[in-house]
Amino acid sequence: MALERTSRRASERPVAGAARAGAPEPPSHGQLRLFARRIVLLSVVAVFLLVLGAVGLALSEGVSLWYAFRWALDTAATVGGFAQPRTVAGQVVEVALVVVGVGTLFYALATITEFFVAGHLGELLAERRMQRTIDSLTHHHIICGFGRVGRQVARDLRAADARCVVVDASAEGREAALAQQLPFIGGDASDDAVLIHAGIERALSIIACADSDADNVFITLSARGLRADVPIVARAAVEDTEPKLLRAGADRVISPYKASGTVMARLALHPQLSGVVDVDAEYRMEEIRVDEGCAGAGQTVGDVQGGSIVVGLRRGREFAPQPPADTQLRGGDVIVAMGTPAALERLETLFAAVSQRR
Repeated sequence: MALERTSRRASERPVAGAARAGAPEPPSHGQLRLFARRIVLLSVVAVFLLVLGAVGLALSEGVSLWYAFRWALDTAATVGGFAQPRTVAGQVVEVALVVVGVGTLFYALATITEFFVAGHLGELLAERRMQRTIDSLTHHHIICGFGRVGRQVARDLRAADARCVVVDASAEGREAALAQQLPFIGGDASDDAVLIHAGIERALSIIACADSDADNVFITLSARGLRADVPIVARAAVEDTEPKLLRAGADRVISPYKASGTVMARLALHPQLSGVVDVDAEYRMEEIRVDEGCAGAGQTVGDVQGGSIVVGLRRGREFAPQPPADTQLRGGDVIVAMGTPAALERLETLFAAVSQRR
């Protein structure tokens, strides 16, 4: 099933060069296309019936084809400017034209009324305004997928005063994005045309955070094919997906479950930790609270740092970046330290209360 879906989506994806060559159609104009098709179909049917009626009147009444066409049009419109047909065949054609003409007119009016009453026109106008807003953006981030992870990404980006565009195919994602007043494009983020409308050529980064790992792989492939230099951050729910995303072109791969599980385990093992950030494969940064009565309380920063680097000290509401080596530590202080796991493990033990040591 998964292989069949993968093959089908890969075969349906347009070539990146072809997507760039012409302006692709906006992703969600289905209602407008349906309305246009119905109007065109009505026009074709009306013209065909008028021509057929004109030929019938010309043959049955012995008039010219142009006169017969005007006569048929007058009859279908129920204007009544022409005389009644003399022959039975002409009268049959007249009745058919009246019935079909009135039916076609009512159907056209119903179609137009439905288009306006259902709000499709308002949706199209809102979509046009949204697309103009997105077209005016530069140096923005494209969030592909607006589930729980995507919404948190959007909140953090907005908190940092960064601009972003949301791409999601679900109605829930659309409602959530519009509720946050975020520029939104409804469609499959693995589609090249959708990414182009989201402004991938002007974007600072692509964030692939769809719920499905397969979708994130396709999003990464499409984004990398459209633009080779755009940074791509992708989400992987399954550990085996990480190397696939990297091969697909992702610059960074984040596993929310793995990362949150690691942080939760460290916080449970070391209650004095306030936060953990992985800086590199061999280095991380931690906030460590200095417990009352611990071995590190009363010592200076230079005495305790060892192989780690103390980059900050929080004492109450005050924060001191790069505190001097002779700064004496007190119970309740929080230090921000960076180092290898072994170096930070030493600090955690040093600042833990006696009751917490193993």
